Amino acid sequence: MPSLQTPYNATKLLDQNALVCYAPAMLTTTGVWQGNDPLDYTVPTFILHLALAISINRILIFLMKPLRQPRVIADILGGILLGPSVLGRHEYLAAKIFPLRSILVLETMANIGLLYFLFLVGVETDIVAIRRAGKRSIMIALGGMVLPFFVGALGSLLFKGDQIEPISGSFVLFIGITQSVTAFPVLARILAELKLLNSDIGKIAMSSAIVNDVCAWMLLALAVALAKGDAANWASLAVILASIAFVCFCIFVIRPAIFWVDRQTPEGESFNEVHMSLILTGVMVCGFITDAIGTHSIFGAFVYGLIMPNGRLASSIVDKLEDFISGLLLPLFFVTSGLRTNLQTIGSFGHWISIFPVTFVAGAAKVGGTVLISMFYRIPFHEAITIGLLMNAKGLIEMVILNVGKDMKVLSDVAFAIMVMVQVITTAIITPTVTAFQKREGTLWHTSGGQFRSQS
Repeated sequence: MPSLQTPYNATKLLDQNALVCYAPAMLTTTGVWQGNDPLDYTVPTFILHLALAISINRILIFLMKPLRQPRVIADILGGILLGPSVLGRHEYLAAKIFPLRSILVLETMANIGLLYFLFLVGVETDIVAIRRAGKRSIMIALGGMVLPFFVGALGSLLFKGDQIEPISGSFVLFIGITQSVTAFPVLARILAELKLLNSDIGKIAMSSAIVNDVCAWMLLALAVALAKGDAANWASLAVILASIAFVCFCIFVIRPAIFWVDRQTPEGESFNEVHMSLILTGVMVCGFITDAIGTHSIFGAFVYGLIMPNGRLASSIVDKLEDFISGLLLPLFFVTSGLRTNLQTIGSFGHWISIFPVTFVAGAAKVGGTVLISMFYRIPFHEAITIGLLMNAKGLIEMVILNVGKDMKVLSDVAFAIMVMVQVITTAIITPTVTAFQKREGTLWHTSGGQFRSQS
């Protein structure tokens, strides 16, 4: 049985169902003057984790700003720095800061932060915008998903060839989903940085990304159901049907109740504290239900956020939660991801080299699928390429998918580390590539009557 000061393979031991001795009396220390080490106690250790996560995250955001990189790059790299790839090389220091007993608390708080963040993503997803997007944006979104999905699924055979990962249907599905998804919160930040957010290109990319995001969560729910039901097909079917029933319950029961709350609050007045508390508690209830169903708690939180009415209620929820969740708790999720990401496991030169063709092929498939549909709708070729490049934005959603795959033992340590690096490289090259492409073309494009026209 591992001791409380376990060396820095804490996450690996957790994956192996290690038994941890936990003393409730060791929550808070009586002080260094009593000869106690604060890092032997749960609360001081968690406070240190939180402080480290936020500090490193903010430093990296500051360093990345001149490079015009989205925040998610700093988030992922911050987690990697605290993980076995960097800090883990100093075994004593790593074991002192991240003892095995502390990982349980860290992952619990990280998942609560993730739950509420994905609830906020759902709240900020404008369903009306999807309806208004029109056939063009929906088809571009699907074109940018289908081709990368199949290319990613075929590319997963590379892992088999290198004996990284035993091939399975669930493994192929997870790799395909990861490669086909667009992270619309990251895309929004990239478009704002490039001053394209209110352009026609930005509007098409954003509406397509929203459609892509919703489809991604449905595919993730399907992937989890199939992975959990490998031993029995009826179990997979039960999970899928229960998930559909949950979505229907949210739409036809919970949504009307929340609309009633919205209507009961007079214009200009703040929402009742009891009503707001019940709505926020609903996040955890929905997460519990979908976790019990066998999908994943994050699916419940996202669907629950998706049914929230746009307007005053959505704005009030975002104002109350966004800074606390995004600035304080969400970095903990990237720390837990970093603890799982051990770049040393990639090992051989061949595996490191494989990152680049995987990145290129996945990105090219995304651009190719987007360009084909865009050209069909008479969008100029170089503007179609720009949209395709922007649709390669990766972020939290992809990291969630990879972590779920890792938790379910669908992805090995090596496959997980390689795919994390693919997400980082893919997202990092978008802004400089689009900027260089725009400078080379030297042309802005707008629409007139649904047709694109050039404006020098």
